[in-house]
Amino acid sequence: MKILLVDDDAFLRDMYALKFAERGDTVVGAQSGVEALKKMESDTFDLVIMDMVMPGMTGIELLKAIKESNFATKPKCIVLSNQSEETDVQGALAEGAVGYIIKAELIPSEVVAKVHTLVH
Repeated sequence: MKILLVDDDAFLRDMYALKFAERGDTVVGAQSGVEALKKMESDTFDLVIMDMVMPGMTGIELLKAIKESNFATKPKCIVLSNQSEETDVQGALAEGAVGYIIKAELIPSEVVAKVHTLVH
């Protein structure tokens, strides 16, 4: 699976990229929603995993932008965040996310397993 991982925390991007690569996935990182959209203009992804809180564009705003885009193929989207308010979860699902994972509740290998469960 080709994944675009959007998080402003470089350590988390690198750590999750390694964990997904161990599972056989290809991961491309982006530090913001704006950077993610630019990457999606020139490449296709099966899945976008995004944080909710990022500079310049929130996860909800990125979900809306993907939904309203003219990309040839629209990737599935999953939120991976520590924002656990029910309004955040429902807002992301309403904008088209196929799942919402709370970072603090799972170790990285469990996150990878849950992502694969959500998209298959």
